[in-house]
Amino acid sequence: MADAAAAAPDTAAREVPKPRGRIRWVICALLFAAVVLSYVDRLVLGVLKPQLETLYGWTNSGYGDISGYFQVCYGIGFLAFGWLIDRIGPRAGYLLAMGLWTVGHFAQVFVTSTTGFVIARIPLALGEAGTFPSALAAVSQWFPKKERALAIGIFNAGANVGAIITPLLVSFIVVGLAFDWRWAFIVTGVFNVVWLFFWWKFYRNPAQHPKVTTEERAWIEAEPSEDSGRTGFLNVLRHREAWAYMAGRFLIDPVWWTFLFWLPDFFNKQYGYDLKNFGPPLVAIYILADVGAIAGGWYSSHLLKKGVATGRARKQAMFVCALFALPVMFAIEADNIWVAVFCIGLACAAHQGFSTNLFALPGDQFPRFAQGTLIGLGGFAGACGGFIASKSLGVLLDRVGSYEPFFIACGMAYLVALGVFHLLNPKYKQVKVASSR
Repeated sequence: MADAAAAAPDTAAREVPKPRGRIRWVICALLFAAVVLSYVDRLVLGVLKPQLETLYGWTNSGYGDISGYFQVCYGIGFLAFGWLIDRIGPRAGYLLAMGLWTVGHFAQVFVTSTTGFVIARIPLALGEAGTFPSALAAVSQWFPKKERALAIGIFNAGANVGAIITPLLVSFIVVGLAFDWRWAFIVTGVFNVVWLFFWWKFYRNPAQHPKVTTEERAWIEAEPSEDSGRTGFLNVLRHREAWAYMAGRFLIDPVWWTFLFWLPDFFNKQYGYDLKNFGPPLVAIYILADVGAIAGGWYSSHLLKKGVATGRARKQAMFVCALFALPVMFAIEADNIWVAVFCIGLACAAHQGFSTNLFALPGDQFPRFAQGTLIGLGGFAGACGGFIASKSLGVLLDRVGSYEPFFIACGMAYLVALGVFHLLNPKYKQVKVASSR
């Protein structure tokens, strides 16, 4: 019954004919570009890690501090932006977020030590934390529930595109053009300024956008209106569904974060690849991840259109993704780099498909005025898990020198996360959150 109630807004949305307008997909394209840029900016350092390690004598523990404290600041920023987006909206939120992270990105030009990078990347982490709260809030404004998971999957795929572009672009700048490594930060930072201009000029909410057709606005607004208001962290934390979302983020985000920051180092140490040649393996992995992001969103949206209850559709998609993550446990045993690439690529695809459906929970179950707060709490939980994983991996590599325990944990993480998620959120019902006004 609760799942049937949760699916009720979809029935209302189906009564409205498909609109002529496509402004919502232009918005989705801008969100996709922003996610691409955020991942490029956070990954430049990871691609440069083997070179900077040689130049400046970094240790694995020192690099673990850079990636770990980045995630701590990212988690704090997620809490702040989750709360803030509910109050200022996605337009102003994204302007603030990218402006802040661009300052941090350029600041890395002026440091060389691991401590220096920890400090320089604080504004980068705080600003990038606004990426997903802003994007999810924008999707909630612009897309009805039946299209929401697909839209999330599309912009979430920007993470993989950013991960694909970064090693190729950095290699071209540093190796192809023989520029100093600092130019990798300068060139990529300029793209942010261009995006900020287009976002400021184009983004409005559907009711205020001059280019939205009447039909498209009716399509977006076909679902029953939700109560307006504001709420705080404690009101959201009273609900088991919020803890289900946070637990899922805590358990799966460390896998993705660690792959992002450590894969270049893994290929360097395991197979002798460096800045000149580890681009293709990374590109292959994140192409697979891109497919997973879109496929995971498409699959649950397809089930919803067939009349499957919202909770069942999301969990079924998450379960399929969790199965695809299992082969990564054997990646460390691969003698051939491309076997390892395939196993890791499947895990990244599984992560993106799983997270696409997990990210849909705030929009599915919580009123709009509480979604940003919940997203912030989830991001903070995921960052805490990522901090623990990154610090532990750095110490593990310095003392043991093996990635094997990490890959085993990665393979099991998604089934464990889904089990915890289901125990805390078995009915996937609509949540009524107390408003402060």
